[in-house]
Amino acid sequence: MFAVMKTGGKQYKVQSGDILRVEKLAADAGEKIQFNEILMLGGDTVVVGAPLVSGAAVQAEVVDQVKADKVINFVKRRRKHSSKRTRGHRQKLTLVRVLDILASGADKSGVKAAVGAGSVAGVAVAAAAPKKAAAPKAEKAADAPKAASAGADDLKLLSGVGPALEKKLHEAGVTTFAQIAAWTDADVEEFGEKLSFKGRIEREGWIEQAKELASK
Repeated sequence: MFAVMKTGGKQYKVQSGDILRVEKLAADAGEKIQFNEILMLGGDTVVVGAPLVSGAAVQAEVVDQVKADKVINFVKRRRKHSSKRTRGHRQKLTLVRVLDILASGADKSGVKAAVGAGSVAGVAVAAAAPKKAAAPKAEKAADAPKAASAGADDLKLLSGVGPALEKKLHEAGVTTFAQIAAWTDADVEEFGEKLSFKGRIEREGWIEQAKELASK
């Protein structure tokens, strides 16, 4: 038996056991979800929806949240006084494993519906889930000005960091060279997106500079 389902504006033909990458969903790894937009069921009997098959669904398990291969967008203009620009993008995807195809009774299964992370419902789910984790971050941000005035390093010694960037780092809870020197690749990506540094961390070599300044 197979089904044709719709998610993230795309259609997928799936069977039990299939693993596929779909547009990012508001779900965690290991969570069971249900796709309710079924356009067609196939097998011994073919059922075509109008536009959806009533009561049908595809149940799946979230394997992981992943990223697609990097896509390079290069813009070059003919005139010498114009500009050229290169931008990289990696689309966020969700890896899922199809567990079962329901021909009916999807509304009574009790399984969480698959919701896109960028949709209004997905944003609401994401906002509701991390409330407990958000509280320490809020406290950390509130305490940042106090830390900045008591024993914080002069982050303006880093290449390209002025008062405005230093303030952003303080508000994010980063006040010492030792913190920056200990950043991992995941930290660099997180702070790059959170503070809109756009590759500045790697370009300016902050981690190497921070290690030297922290050792003095």
